[in-house]
Amino acid sequence: MPLNLSPNIPDPDGFYDELLRAHDGLTADESAAYNARLVLTLCNHIGDREIIRAALEAAK
Repeated sequence: MPLNLSPNIPDPDGFYDELLRAHDGLTADESAAYNARLVLTLCNHIGDREIIRAALEAAK
């Protein structure tokens, strides 16, 4: 299955609001650490190294 780069999140504005709220009260370092944990959690969920590799390239 190829990496899906098309909009795929229901209620993207609501999701973005949740993401921003997850960072409320965090310092810049804490926010960066939170983002790193989130990325690793989602990569673990995906589990497909080819998809993850494609996502790493797409994010550049």
